[in-house]
Amino acid sequence: MKSEELKALQAPLKEKYRDHPGSAIITLKAEGKIGEGISCKVETGRALVEAGLHPATGGTGLLACSGDLLLEALVACAGVTLKAVATAIGVEINKGIVKAEGDLDFKGTLGVSKEVPVGFKNIRLKFHLESKVSSDQLSSLAKLTERYCVVYQTLIKGVSIKTEFHSGN
Repeated sequence: MKSEELKALQAPLKEKYRDHPGSAIITLKAEGKIGEGISCKVETGRALVEAGLHPATGGTGLLACSGDLLLEALVACAGVTLKAVATAIGVEINKGIVKAEGDLDFKGTLGVSKEVPVGFKNIRLKFHLESKVSSDQLSSLAKLTERYCVVYQTLIKGVSIKTEFHSGN
């Protein structure tokens, strides 16, 4: 896709959102079914993913780990955002690889130590690009990708989550 095509595609949406700000607020949803053993089946837009325990918490390694899924969502969002930004500013990327790594201390997850927080201690997001890009363009790509990547921004800013539990037969 060329820069002009992307801009033409997005222009009416941007205008709509300026004229009717409420129309830009969309609720995304995900649903999972609690499965056999310790698992949860999540239907994505394209496939069914079954998540389970990571081997470090007693899992077999045959099911997707939710921590891996979080990193995969970050990689997917960052990759798409990078490509959109590059297209919009006219930077050609021949090939690219986006990698995310995160460090977890499973003593927190398993309740071995109350002093160890549950969750990722840190995440590293790396971009390896094949592109004839200047250092200024690379700096712009980095800044804009970070600014507009939904998953990245959600993770760095944090978000409140309200939980509800319902039970019934």
